[in-house]
Amino acid sequence: MWRSRSDGDVTCIACGDEVPRSKAREYDRYGDRWGSRDREFEYLCKPCHRECCHQPRKGLEETLIKADAGHVSRDTFVAQFHDIVSDGAADSDSQQERETERE
Repeated sequence: MWRSRSDGDVTCIACGDEVPRSKAREYDRYGDRWGSRDREFEYLCKPCHRECCHQPRKGLEETLIKADAGHVSRDTFVAQFHDIVSDGAADSDSQQERETERE
């Protein structure tokens, strides 16, 4: 049996506002919206949802965890996140550019 999705208020994980469920969008940190059995979703209010990038986010949650999101200062998080994605996304051209800059 399906549970009602319009019951009660939820808290937007982006701005912290409490909104009726009918005014929110589900956010699944694992990107597996259809495999939701026995899981609870987090929510974004509609304005925050509209501001989100709706591109694929495979690996994003793992990267956020590695960068200590929510556990360190914003500056530290941004630096750690940048280091992680820079190391993983370097193609041969940008790798050569970095090596040239070091010399």
